[in-house]
Order: sequence, then C-alpha cells, then structure tokens
Amino acid sequence: MESVIELKGVKKSFKGFYIDKIDLEVKKGFITGFVGANGAGKSSTIKMMMNLLKPDHGEVKVFGLDYKTHEKEIKERIGFVYDGNVFYEGLNLKDIKRIVAPAYKSWDDDIFYYYINRFDLPVNKAMKKFSKGMQMKASLAIALSHHAELIIMDEPTAGLDPIFRREFLDLLQELMVDNNLTIFFSSHITTDLDRIADYIAFIQDGDLVFNQSTEEVAENYAIVKGELDLLDRDTEKAFVEVRRASTGFEALTDNLKLVEDTFGDAVVIEHATLEDIMYYLKGRIQHV
Repeated sequence: MESVIELKGVKKSFKGFYIDKIDLEVKKGFITGFVGANGAGKSSTIKMMMNLLKPDHGEVKVFGLDYKTHEKEIKERIGFVYDGNVFYEGLNLKDIKRIVAPAYKSWDDDIFYYYINRFDLPVNKAMKKFSKGMQMKASLAIALSHHAELIIMDEPTAGLDPIFRREFLDLLQELMVDNNLTIFFSSHITTDLDRIADYIAFIQDGDLVFNQSTEEVAENYAIVKGELDLLDRDTEKAFVEVRRASTGFEALTDNLKLVEDTFGDAVVIEHATLEDIMYYLKGRIQHV
C-alpha cells in the first residue's frame, strides 16, 4: 500500500522536550488520525512534515520526495487546515484568493467559488468577522482549490461546538470519496477520530506508541474488569496498566487473545475507546 508521508528515525530536541525516533507512514487514500494529549508532540511532528521544522536526525519524505530538492513540488500538492485563522484578519476571501492563487500552478477559480458557495462563505467579509467554523471551511476551500492531494489538519475541530464538529467530520468523509484525498488529522478530541479515522497514530510524550488501522486497534485493545483475587504477577502480564479499587480491578490490554486465554469467562471485556487507551497509557508512563 502506497505511503504519502514517511518519517524514518525522526528525532527533534527542544528545551525540556524531545521527539524520539519516530517511524510513521501515512497511507494514501485514507484518513489517518494523529492523537495525543496537548503537548504530546503532534504540532512539532506536523511542522516537520511541512518542512517548517528540521529534524535533528532521521528522514522525512512526502509523496516519496524529500524537501531538500523538491520543496515547491511537495507543497503544491499539500493543503493545510490549522486551528485558527492563518490569514491576515483584515483581508476578505477575494483578497486572500488574489494573494494565494499565483503561488499554485494548479489553482482553479471555478473550484474555489464552488466551495465558497457550497460552504456558504461571504467573499467580501473580513476574516476577523468569521466564526471559527467559517475559518476552518475557508482554509479547506483554499486547500481544495489548488487540487491538493494531501490535506494536513492540526486540531481543526478544537473549540468548535459539537453540532458543527459533527457536520465538519461528515464533510471530510464526503470530500474523501469525491476527491480521492489523503487526510492527516491531528486532534486531542478522540471522539472525532473514533468517528472518521481509518488509521490511528498515537503519540505520547514525544514517543509514537502505535500506528494501526482502526480494526487493529479494536482487535487488540480492550478494557477488562474483574475480581481482585484474579490478579497475580503472572496474570497481570496480560495488561498494559491496571487500576485497583475495593470493588475489583479495571485494566487495559493490548493483547485481547492473551486475556481470553488467561481469564476465560471470569472477567468482563469491553470495547476500549481512544480516550480509554490514552488514559491508561498515561498512567503506565507515570508509574514507570
């Protein structure tokens, strides 16, 4: 399966924080959700994908090309949707089009106005008067107007009300089908990714914990509940993290088959959401 983005052995150090040897592939034609708590390293990783930050070590390729010799070609094919307005606030969409369009060989005015009308966006209204949801749609319309093949989104739904978030996610799925896009969607709102992602890449404290299809995550991860007397040094090997209470234990496993073989019908097994996985894995790191 073809990869649109490839990070190999990527490291980046900051004061008090570092990205540690990330190996990540983003598959063509799918939505990859990039999940992690605020400060986990999502934005820094995206900046390296966009060549806004240089890795200290490792290799970044987009469309099989490296930025050193193909930066303009790569960026022609990428659209970016950011958490917030990236345009000068006093400009309207006509002004922005006049500035942005010449930067792209494949800019298409017809597509621009098609999406402006479809998203019900005013072309003569200053961006500072747009709601956050309207700003997201404006960024998306501009990305689609130059026939971007890869859409990178950094926390696009943060701060949006639940109804608009759901409408926006439905729109992304529709655009995927209509335009054969690849979408890389960073978020700390796990329910958004539960809804639309085909693959999940989970980063925590600068480490890539896993990059799996949503089917693989569902098959491997689960919440397990049972009596305390079921736990001992051997049986706990089936779990990533265990939480004990007077009423029993609750644990996260990343090996569902091992749990079934070890405990049989003596435990209750439930679906693990991305939020569950983040919560328990954070606990594991704090206990190390």
